[in-house]
Amino acid sequence: MVTCFMYLIMTKRMSALIALIIVPTVFALIGGFYHGLGDMMLTGVKALAPTGVMLTFSILYFGIMIDAGLFDPLVRFILKIVRGDPLKVLVGTAVLTLLVSLDGDSSTTYMIAVAAFLPLYRKLGMNILAMTCLINLASGIMNLSPWGGPTARAAAALRIDALDIFIPMIPAMIFACATLVGMALWFGILERRRLGVIKIDNQHLNDISLGFGNAEECEANRRPKMFWPNFILTTVLLVLLVMGAMPIQILFMMAFAVAVMLNYPTLEQQKARINEHAGNVLAVTSLIFAAGIFTGILSGTGMVDAMAKSLLAVIPHSFGPYLAVFTAIVSLPFTFFMSNDAFYFGILPVIAQTAAGYGISAEEIARASIIGQPFHLLSPLVPSVYLLVGLAKVDIGDHQRFAIKWGLLVSFALLLGGIIFGAFPFYHS
Repeated sequence: MVTCFMYLIMTKRMSALIALIIVPTVFALIGGFYHGLGDMMLTGVKALAPTGVMLTFSILYFGIMIDAGLFDPLVRFILKIVRGDPLKVLVGTAVLTLLVSLDGDSSTTYMIAVAAFLPLYRKLGMNILAMTCLINLASGIMNLSPWGGPTARAAAALRIDALDIFIPMIPAMIFACATLVGMALWFGILERRRLGVIKIDNQHLNDISLGFGNAEECEANRRPKMFWPNFILTTVLLVLLVMGAMPIQILFMMAFAVAVMLNYPTLEQQKARINEHAGNVLAVTSLIFAAGIFTGILSGTGMVDAMAKSLLAVIPHSFGPYLAVFTAIVSLPFTFFMSNDAFYFGILPVIAQTAAGYGISAEEIARASIIGQPFHLLSPLVPSVYLLVGLAKVDIGDHQRFAIKWGLLVSFALLLGGIIFGAFPFYHS
């Protein structure tokens, strides 16, 4: 089922939206799951509904901020530094995304990074797939922070402290970050050969359209006098997100309501802004709910459990001392083809219990289990990836074809760093 799905979307024989609905339904029917199929689908949709709400209002919020011109000074500053050099643009993309993604939330990272860099790539004629690849993988590396999802799940599943997982992994994360910057340099060298260094004077800097619609519309929607209120509102929002003061969905709903009233007080202006961003919202949220059908069937039919049991059944006894590395390697395909919850709460405890018999600690297995996260964020089952490709206006199949090999490289850099710096053993006698 998964292979068929990936083939159809990567060869563009079917859109991701349709494939997420049709492919699992057909395979479930072939498997004989006629009864309860609707309940499985609805369970999956309900599970992803909060994510859909969060993405709806986060797209609207950051759309309003882009319209109002909050990110204009940042983009102008970056443009003045890079001055049309593709190499500097790509390295800047990697570095800035790594810094922005410290909050551990991929969706916020994608919106800020794309808003800041997409106009540069368009102006210079650069490959936007290189941008989405770097942003996606940078978020995957920094998502290993204790407040990020995978480390917290691994800690909860094995009943250990998240800091005991994270702190020994810091050198490996730095190694992976260096690998990502090296990738950006390589992309930059290729783009510099293709495009050269384009001279951009101050007039060209001012002419770049940052926002949605044509240049005249963008200028009409600017609210330069609201820069500081918007900056303070966004800062407060990000602080509250990191603190976890309220559910992320509610924070974005409240922030959007305040932002649209501050910047566009009349009802006509508010309707116009919402209508402008409705296409992005629909493109992303429709895929989120379609992904709910896929994950609902994957779990409800027992496919996830069967995959886990089949994997564990074929591990030979002699392979026991290598279980940490084995865990790291299988985390790539397993977290790509199933949810983090299924992997960390369904499979990881069984592997950890087996590894304990070979003297490998639960903390070491937990560290190994998060190796696949940069690769995981490329998965079509991860809701935020649809936000990234939607904002950048690229096809998800094109994005995956370009980024998968680089995602494997970054994950293997994490694996190598984990072994070299002692986060987990290659072999435990």
